[in-house]
Amino acid sequence: MPALARPRDNRMIGGVCAGLARRFGTKPSTMRWIFVISCLLPGPQFLLYLALWILLPNSEERAAW
Repeated sequence: MPALARPRDNRMIGGVCAGLARRFGTKPSTMRWIFVISCLLPGPQFLLYLALWILLPNSEERAAW
């Protein structure tokens, strides 16, 4: 399993969903939909996203252009 980090490619806002998707082997769009749907439920999902954005390091991999 790859380490949990925010990739430099495939980011929408902070790269948190892309990093989680890479870690768990899913598509980034699937992870984004899960996040959007979870925001409709009560709880601190947005605060968790912000905390992961701050705490997760950027990955050292560069996108292949």
